[in-house]
Amino acid sequence: MSNLLWQKPGVAVDAGIQAFLAGDDVLLDRDFFLHDIAASAAHAEGLQRIGILSADELIGLKRELATLADDFRSGGFVLDARFEDGHSAIEARLTERLGDAGRKIHTGRSRNDQVLVATRLWLKDRLAQLALLSREIARVALDRAGAERDLPIPGYTHIQRAVVSSAGMWWAGWAEAFIDDAVRAADTLALVDCNPLGTAAGYGVNLALDREHTTEALGFARMQVSPVYAQLSRGKFELAALEALGSATLDLRRLAWDLSLFSSAEFGFVALPAQYTTGSSIMPNKRNPDVIELMRATHASVAAARTEIEQLLSLPSGYQRDLQASKGAIVHGFGRGLAALALLPDLLANIGWREDRLRAAIDAGMYATDVAVEAAIAGVPFREAYKAAAVSGDSAGQGRTPEGSLAARTSPGAAADLRLDALHARLAALG
Repeated sequence: MSNLLWQKPGVAVDAGIQAFLAGDDVLLDRDFFLHDIAASAAHAEGLQRIGILSADELIGLKRELATLADDFRSGGFVLDARFEDGHSAIEARLTERLGDAGRKIHTGRSRNDQVLVATRLWLKDRLAQLALLSREIARVALDRAGAERDLPIPGYTHIQRAVVSSAGMWWAGWAEAFIDDAVRAADTLALVDCNPLGTAAGYGVNLALDREHTTEALGFARMQVSPVYAQLSRGKFELAALEALGSATLDLRRLAWDLSLFSSAEFGFVALPAQYTTGSSIMPNKRNPDVIELMRATHASVAAARTEIEQLLSLPSGYQRDLQASKGAIVHGFGRGLAALALLPDLLANIGWREDRLRAAIDAGMYATDVAVEAAIAGVPFREAYKAAAVSGDSAGQGRTPEGSLAARTSPGAAADLRLDALHARLAALG
């Protein structure tokens, strides 16, 4: 491992202890490295603006930072166990190439600065991806709701047949859910869109750092003012981001449950695209909905990441090394969550309904609620109408059709009044 930034003269470093301290930080930092480089360039600009760096030193630093970014993307530079972390790697590379100019780059900042701003930029990117994916999923669901608004399907409560529903209602439900998920992602992005660079280790420094410049240069909406709160927000902002992700993966889990049930032989309502299934290693007849099952499992990873960070935050104010563990949690949580959500638009666009099986699952008793409501409209007290419909449930469907039941469902948002225009308007407003 290269020289440690914090190493003091005359103090030996125990290799076992250092390995424990570093953990898998250097590997995790591969996710954040390009953001760390970008923030280093902005920091260098700020240092030049207050006279710490010369114009020539700034030119050299920005050139070498850009080269390092290119080398990292191409594989010419590998972030590995030679370095304690990504921050150390950047300073080592700049010092190797530029000498004293490289040694100046850390003036006025701490590694706490670096990890905060790099993580913050990373979270912004992931939340933007989450908002985009949620919008794409909602768009597919809305399109199918419009195209299949009149297709009857059984409606369930407690996984028991309840009333006649429609594919339009099913799709519209998921559309509105993921619109809300997109809104939550955007709102969370707005929360974390603040620049912590220049807060050092949580107490500022005796330099008039140009924090307004770095805020603008890095594309943040505002500056995070308090150095103390910059440290307190680490973990808190990660937790908020995972909660936004969890909102979407919870919806994914329930949708996947529907598809798992609907694609089973016992239901047979849905035909899955072949590429979303796998075969059994021993049973030649099997096509297993493995993709859907792993989608269903995804929320567990997100929830675990959230719980890990929540437990870390039982801390006093100021930086504590415990917070290092938050990096692995968000990398794992967002890695699993976004990967699963990315597969969903294409899956939803290509599933097929088996209309014969849908209609076969609609029985006479599923019209009983219609019978009770119609009696109430005619003046019968609803509770009496309810009891009468319960007694005559087996004959409730006489002379009725699924289409007729759906056409009469005129409450706002129900089958005869889906209000898809309102959902389209909400989706359009998100961009």
